[in-house]
Amino acid sequence: AGGFPLVDVTVISDDEIITHRRMAMLELLQKHIRQRDLATLVEQLASLLIAGYTTHEQLVSLMHYMLQWGDTTDPERFMRELAIRSPQHEEVLMTIAQKLEQKGLERGRILGREEGREEGHKEAALKIARTLLASGLERETVRRMTGLSEADMKQICH
Repeated sequence: AGGFPLVDVTVISDDEIITHRRMAMLELLQKHIRQRDLATLVEQLASLLIAGYTTHEQLVSLMHYMLQWGDTTDPERFMRELAIRSPQHEEVLMTIAQKLEQKGLERGRILGREEGREEGHKEAALKIARTLLASGLERETVRRMTGLSEADMKQICH
């Protein structure tokens, strides 16, 4: 039966890929998706966006693909850079950047709450340990009962 032709984009030069119009952005991302930092592609991606071959739906799909599987040190900045360089897609790119920023803020709040809880549990364990030690219990017994580390116990005893 009629199979599909398979194209290995890794052996095609970026310059040639850029001539592939509607497929260029997808091929470029697929070729470089595992690279250390996709931010190096900003100029090429922006020039493809400016050329106008990418629909709104394609752009959203490509950006989600890139964010899901690609790597960049600062995804929000990457999106903002693309938005600055391709004004006709600024709205959708800025929306994605803002969503990334919100996710980052939410993740920060969650981590902050977790750290606060852990700190609170440790403070409570230290207080209990002080009370148990003051009541005459052996240091090792108190350490086992409270789950405190040796360093934490030294902090109490000094």
